[in-house]
Amino acid sequence: MTRVHVIGNIAGNIRSLVNALEAVGVEVAWITTPEDISSAKIVILPGVGNFGHCVRELATSGLLTPLRKYIEKGNPFLGICVGMQVLFDGSEEDASIAGLGILSGSLKRFDDRSKSVPHIGWSTVMSNSSDVSASLGQFYFVHSFKLSLPWNKSNDTNGWEVLKASYYEEDFVAGVHRGAVLATQYHPEKSGVLGLKFLREFLINATLLSLSLAEQRTITTMKKPTCRVIACLDVREDDNGTLVVTKGDSYDVRSHTSDGNVRNVGDPVRMAQAYYESGADEIVFLNITSFRRPPAENSPTLELLEKVSRSVFVPLTIGGGIVDFPLPDGSIESAFNVARRYFSAGADKVSIGSDAVYAAEKYWRNGAKPDGTSSIEAIAKAYGNQAVVVSIDPRKQYVKASVATEHTTFPASPYGPEGEECYWYQCTTKGGREGSDLDVVQLARAVQHLGAGEILVNSIDNDGKNMGFDLQLLSLIKRSVQIPVIASSGAGKPQHFVDAFEQTTVDAALGAGMFHRGDFTVQDVKSSMHNAGLPVRQTVAL
Repeated sequence: MTRVHVIGNIAGNIRSLVNALEAVGVEVAWITTPEDISSAKIVILPGVGNFGHCVRELATSGLLTPLRKYIEKGNPFLGICVGMQVLFDGSEEDASIAGLGILSGSLKRFDDRSKSVPHIGWSTVMSNSSDVSASLGQFYFVHSFKLSLPWNKSNDTNGWEVLKASYYEEDFVAGVHRGAVLATQYHPEKSGVLGLKFLREFLINATLLSLSLAEQRTITTMKKPTCRVIACLDVREDDNGTLVVTKGDSYDVRSHTSDGNVRNVGDPVRMAQAYYESGADEIVFLNITSFRRPPAENSPTLELLEKVSRSVFVPLTIGGGIVDFPLPDGSIESAFNVARRYFSAGADKVSIGSDAVYAAEKYWRNGAKPDGTSSIEAIAKAYGNQAVVVSIDPRKQYVKASVATEHTTFPASPYGPEGEECYWYQCTTKGGREGSDLDVVQLARAVQHLGAGEILVNSIDNDGKNMGFDLQLLSLIKRSVQIPVIASSGAGKPQHFVDAFEQTTVDAALGAGMFHRGDFTVQDVKSSMHNAGLPVRQTVAL
């Protein structure tokens, strides 16, 4: 069995990579000392988060110089994401520290004036070697900084080949390859079956470009990433203490029958696997009752992540209960530690709800200035902005047209319950049970400044109605921020996804009940989107 050595003290979610490596049949060992590098046959440097953090951790561990020497000798090496970026001279993400300098060039941030940043999603990777120019397929990217193309000429003279990709108008280096050294900006461990094939080819067969290119040539190279289709599973313990998938109606998850039991629509592990196999680009779990017990006792959710991440190789997001939690002994379990538990169990991102509202309220009280104390800032600093999703739970708050308000209002049609002519989108906490004085624009702008990498936009008014997304709400938030926005709440048929992508500029759209009931599959949605001319990720056979 092939054995690889992983530098494991750098990345946020190392569990995803380990699961993928084990799935392709390699044995994983850990590098903790400089001597481990010199004796390794294959070294993997994963990387999620900050360029400077990665380089400093390597230096502090005494691994920086041994790793540079190992790579310069041409020994087998795989760098992923920031693990590729550190091969270059530096990055404007942290100009105070230099990279390994094995390759010439410095990374710059994507231009967010015309598109969302970070670049999160699936983009086509192209080979550009001297003897082949073909698509390797669609891989998952999540990054804000890139090495721009055209390729640095000094690297060409040293025998390096480049893999390339595009994010709208910006072409960038998707990977570099020379002999047994390979580094990718994308995440093969999160790129589904194709990503597993990629890992197997390189780690076991020591090849890069034999990845069934004929199978991939039908993929059209596009500047725009694919429109992501996300499957969401609301999970909670039922009245018997079993973790189940449920579905709400305006956030009410109890049956309207006489027994009033929690709606149980299935087992979360089996359903997540089915959605993955049907082509879901991401899976989201929202634990809607995790606030009821201390995080250390929330083992069902951690076990769920551990099980799902062993066989689902697309990004996993977990939300619910990511707040500072008071413990019985009077101490506090920080939101950061709650998130850390989720990452260790297999999550790639965490979704923050109520705590984001509290952080935004404090942000505006402080004169629109971060103070470093919020869970968003703490998690983003350690794991990167792309690891933090803020989930907004708004409801329409009706007001008289004559009443002055600082909030962005819209004409009501029909009028509100007491004849109000206008409404604004009020942000709520605790699953919609409590309102705040923040509107969605105030919240979205605050959390972007605090460090969130994505915003998941729900709608209490549309939840469970199967009448489509609130396109006005989505457009409002997209106009207000430069980070990616995910549409949620209200999808009842594939056309609703088409409408969201055609009539707004959202980056992803999420479905739940329509998938749970079996009315439509993820593939049904993607087929409708493809027929409408929208770019979608093509799934690859096992």
